[in-house]
Amino acid sequence: MTIRIGNAPCSWGVEFAEDDRNPTWETVLKECSEAGYKGIELGPVGFMPEDPAILGDGLAKYGLELIGGVVFRPYHDPDAWDDVLDATHRTAKALKAHGAEQMVLIDSIAKRRAPTAGRATEAEQMGKEEWVAFRDRIVESAKIGTEEYGLTVSIHAHAGGFMDFEPELERLLSEVDEKILKICFDTGHHSYAGFDPVAFMKRNVSRISYMHFKDIDPVVKAKVIEDRADFYDACGRGIFCKLGLGDVDFPAVRQVLLDAGFEGWCTVEQDIDPTLDVTPLADNRYNREYLESVGFK
Repeated sequence: MTIRIGNAPCSWGVEFAEDDRNPTWETVLKECSEAGYKGIELGPVGFMPEDPAILGDGLAKYGLELIGGVVFRPYHDPDAWDDVLDATHRTAKALKAHGAEQMVLIDSIAKRRAPTAGRATEAEQMGKEEWVAFRDRIVESAKIGTEEYGLTVSIHAHAGGFMDFEPELERLLSEVDEKILKICFDTGHHSYAGFDPVAFMKRNVSRISYMHFKDIDPVVKAKVIEDRADFYDACGRGIFCKLGLGDVDFPAVRQVLLDAGFEGWCTVEQDIDPTLDVTPLADNRYNREYLESVGFK
């Protein structure tokens, strides 16, 4: 059994391709390699070069393998569907060009849900018709990835969107064929949402195709919940901390994966706010060393 540890551009503060605060894609590849990783995600489509020859040369230069990519788009917004489709196809083409297998679907931050991140009992819920249309858009994107490009497609619950809390994730999984939609399980977002990551993994590990390793500062989490702070405020307060310093039990996570015979990539994601005083190279070296200390190699 082989579990491999990779990283992603969001650990360097890259959330949107056009953000002028982003480091260069070459800097991200260089520092990812220097921090000791052998694989990296694509990041938001358009951040890395879409010319396969250019990106291929960059990956080879730094000894990195492309792991997968995320379609982080507003699946909750029917008016944004053309943008969602464009991102789906462009991401899938980039992954296919470099032999990457994992395409992850995330409903991006919604104005109606960001104010109640981490507070399931307060969050606005979709009505039946809106849910069905939302679900069907996710299904269509998943079918494009699996049937047109031969990728493994997974759903990722994310704070501040409409696929956030455990009941929503479990509802979607019960309504969609696992042949076209697996789980990309993010330990940190599940904790932020107020649920137990390890317990969820034990129940659903057979459907998990990919992992995102993220940790949550329990002191910050408790305070932002108490203050009824929104998602952006929580990020600014540093809710996403270095691995091993939060409330996610990574040795237990490892054991669930081992018991299930999981093989594949687990990607570190320490989301950072680039406007703060951040040290991504040092942090990501620390994160790798922490994971090695608890048995991930």
